Amino acid sequence: MTGTSPATSATSGKTRFRDRGRFGQALVTTLVFLAVLWAVQIINWASGNRLVSFGIHPLDFSRFWGIVPAPFIHVNFSHLIANTPAVAVLLFLVALSGQKAVWASTIVTTIVAGVGVFFFGGENTVHVGASILIYGWAVFLAVRGFFTRSIPEILLGIVVLVVYAGLFWGILPNQPGVSWQGHLFGGVGGAMTAWGAGRPAVKHRRQAKAVDAKV
Repeated sequence: MTGTSPATSATSGKTRFRDRGRFGQALVTTLVFLAVLWAVQIINWASGNRLVSFGIHPLDFSRFWGIVPAPFIHVNFSHLIANTPAVAVLLFLVALSGQKAVWASTIVTTIVAGVGVFFFGGENTVHVGASILIYGWAVFLAVRGFFTRSIPEILLGIVVLVVYAGLFWGILPNQPGVSWQGHLFGGVGGAMTAWGAGRPAVKHRRQAKAVDAKV
């Protein structure tokens, strides 16, 4: 009887993931993320929506940790259903750039938006929902090309701006019960990630040109 160690299995899993190609990796990443969101909502529903209390409670320092789970929790199934299409499209587009882009945009957006909502979200409110990440990914895709100076990424950004133009009205305080603060600071997080992605990309391009010039 033969077997494999956990380390070997993990390495094998990573290899299979890389072998899927960029499109396949992006698809798997998106489906897994959506599965997590729906699993969390099923648990939330089964618990009588108690998970909502794990969201962001502005200025309540005893619950500051809520900035981490907040983007994965939804008020109800209607809330999740409304966010699902945008999550699927935008996360897939981000994931086409690689797992580093997914992790960077998601983590930075979660932290920046979470901190922003915590301090400016208004007392006696609770903020949850993947729209925090949706705005972060949308802005990341929209402006990244201008920082990286990549023509394909600029064109993709223009497409995102055109398709999701109506989304950006959500950063204004014009809808009761909607966390415009989460949308606004989510977008700030996405812009910061795009800026961070641009610096090494431009540096790498300059180094490549320098090498070509020497040759």
